[in-house]
Amino acid sequence: MSLVEVLPEVQSLSRIDKIRLIEYLARELEQDESALIEPGQSYPVWSPDRAFPAAAVMLKALEDDKKRS
Repeated sequence: MSLVEVLPEVQSLSRIDKIRLIEYLARELEQDESALIEPGQSYPVWSPDRAFPAAAVMLKALEDDKKRS
């Protein structure tokens, strides 16, 4: 069944049934993507707090802008 075939049925649902459908679809998507992140694993997350070269570039840009003003 295609989305085009399902949409009229979805539109005819009550508000509460639409909410239940959203919850169901969210659970389905979560299960599909659960293989992307494995429990018990650690994953690196980049943070700008140690991005000193980028900070230097931004500081220079701000100083140049002040000189032009």
